[in-house]
Amino acid sequence: MFTTREQTIPLPENVETLQGIEKILASDQSHFYISSDKEIGVELPKPIIYLLKNIVSSMRRGQAITIAPHAMRLTTQEAADLLGISRPTLIKLLEAGKIPFETPNWHRRIRLLDLLVFQESRHIDTEDRLGQLAKDALEVGSYSESHEKYESALKEARRKYL
Repeated sequence: MFTTREQTIPLPENVETLQGIEKILASDQSHFYISSDKEIGVELPKPIIYLLKNIVSSMRRGQAITIAPHAMRLTTQEAADLLGISRPTLIKLLEAGKIPFETPNWHRRIRLLDLLVFQESRHIDTEDRLGQLAKDALEVGSYSESHEKYESALKEARRKYL
């Protein structure tokens, strides 16, 4: 039974099954159904299909998956760990108003959804800066590839590894 607490799911032993599932989810079908022996099938909503595609793809690459509900409140240490930064750096971001937080008692709590929004905006900002660096390097002649080629390589890497 699945609980609302964070769970890390290791790689299954049968990788061939994952390949089959990934192939099915990658097909051009717009509707997928799930059923059991005792019940009539139910159509899977698009967000669940998207989630399944990401889970299966990551697991097939040998990565474990951690699932956590968005309503979850994190301690500052948990939030720092999730972002891959130190706790003091996270505290500076909180106090600067970069990430919303609550103090229900004496300790700060950060909503997971707010943290993920910050993480995504930081990711987009990093990509924008890298794009601008490549464009600037191209203009001064110190970068031999075109901006479009750089963008294409970046999109391919993102699709492959994210």
